[in-house]
Amino acid sequence: MVSPASTLREIPRRIVTGPALPASSSCTSLRESTVVFVSACSVIARSALCVPVVSALSALFLLAAPLEAQPQKLIALGDSLTQGYGLAEGDGFVPQLEAWLRAKGYDVQLVNAGVSGDTSQGGLSRLEWTLSEGADAMIVTLGGNDLLRGLDPALTRRNLDAILSGAAAKNVPVLLVAMEAPGNYGPQYREDFDKIYPELAEKHGVLLGESFLKPLVRGETNLSVMRDYMQGDGIHPNREGVTKIVDAMGPKVAELLDLARARSATK
Repeated sequence: MVSPASTLREIPRRIVTGPALPASSSCTSLRESTVVFVSACSVIARSALCVPVVSALSALFLLAAPLEAQPQKLIALGDSLTQGYGLAEGDGFVPQLEAWLRAKGYDVQLVNAGVSGDTSQGGLSRLEWTLSEGADAMIVTLGGNDLLRGLDPALTRRNLDAILSGAAAKNVPVLLVAMEAPGNYGPQYREDFDKIYPELAEKHGVLLGESFLKPLVRGETNLSVMRDYMQGDGIHPNREGVTKIVDAMGPKVAELLDLARARSATK
């Protein structure tokens, strides 16, 4: 197929004028010249028309071509447990979880939005910026530092409530990971704190995950075995501990990604 540009290049750029027809020239010669002129105009017209036609066809081909699938973007919003405090770069919660999900066939990119020492208030203050570039789903693991500081459970509830509302406003499905209060704050504090997570999950219709560290003691009668999976500070899991946590939480995160994909398909 000859391109319009090639056709136009073959047509003279200017009309060359010559001497007037001699008086003896026949009408047949004049008609032939007219036919040549009209034919040239026809070629030019067809070439001009081809430009928008080719452009339209190109657009159709672009629309018909399959778009390259992008990995799902999963944000992990949390504190030092999410950030991977005290661990080598590839041993933290986020890289281990991403590897687990990819091994299960999920094309996913995890974003580590964990900040050591962050409370639920800190997580809330970062939420808008964290979601500013978009996300397909989000894991929220906050409240551990609220516990360590003995903050009022009502404050933690308000902050987490606002985080879930903010995610809902951007149509981002959430997995809310629970925290459990220790008994040394008293039974009332423990009750008020522990019920925050299931009640907020129900209110906002989000997925609820069990307490972050619970997999480290599941099935154990001797709770001291938890030390084998903790760093020396007794607060943060070591590499083996993170592996157990990821193995336990992974199926719930996979459920979150499936939910996000289904929601995206209906947009």
